Amino acid sequence: MKPKTIKTLYWIFTTLFLLAMLGDAYGGITMQQAGKDSLARLGYPMYLLVIMGSAKIAGVMAIAQTRYRIIKEWAYSGFTISFIGAFLSWFAIGAGAAMLIPPTVMLIVMFFTYYLWKKYEQVKDLGLTNTKLAGNAGVA
Repeated sequence: MKPKTIKTLYWIFTTLFLLAMLGDAYGGITMQQAGKDSLARLGYPMYLLVIMGSAKIAGVMAIAQTRYRIIKEWAYSGFTISFIGAFLSWFAIGAGAAMLIPPTVMLIVMFFTYYLWKKYEQVKDLGLTNTKLAGNAGVA
């Protein structure tokens, strides 16, 4: 794939993922009824909605920024833990596929954006290295 194609795909899928996470964060922070019902069914305290919603907003900001790679890595890790935790929580209470599929799908989408980000960073880094090498060799 060309670097421009990788970059375009990365930003399209990442934007969709981040919008989904912002929507989920908003639902948590405003303590929407669907979230309350889910937490009650899972046996978690209601204040977890606000904590997770706030963490998701921080994660969205971390993934959207382009300067600090390590912060982005941590955000991807946090979302991974969140999705796996959601899957395992629903699995533990014997919920059906309807509750197990959403965190699985979001995990796959997130991994795809992560893969594209890493691929783009690799291509970008190689481009910078080749430019420096070409400049040192006297090639214009």
